[in-house]
Amino acid sequence: MVVGWFTGEGDDFRLLGTRCASCRTVFFPREDTHCRNPYCAGDDLEEVPLSRTGRIWSYTDSRYRPPSPYVSDPELPWEPYALIAVELEAERIVVLGQAAPGVTVAGLTVGTEVEVVPGVLHEDAETVWTTWHWRPKGAGA
Repeated sequence: MVVGWFTGEGDDFRLLGTRCASCRTVFFPREDTHCRNPYCAGDDLEEVPLSRTGRIWSYTDSRYRPPSPYVSDPELPWEPYALIAVELEAERIVVLGQAAPGVTVAGLTVGTEVEVVPGVLHEDAETVWTTWHWRPKGAGA
């Protein structure tokens, strides 16, 4: 898991961003040193939980094994997965993420409402690496 990028579990799971106190611009991934808005010199940034829902802005499928730091077992066959770019409901920023297990590009359309849910990037005997996934709203676990 990337520390500080998300918090909570189940229905309380949220991505965490930062908001500039000067211009109110919201960032994800988080920014901890200075405002990334080129028209703002602010450096007072506050952590903010982001919207749990948004609408699909774009999507594609990943048909190749990505390079490091993505973790996958090269001994196992590659399993394609869907990537979804979501425009968050309140912040109006686009956040990229993997689709929840079982969600494929065949079931996606631009404009579909989705929600962020916790997911597993990789696990071994000692560690589970947590990430976020996008799931069509109302699809259940």
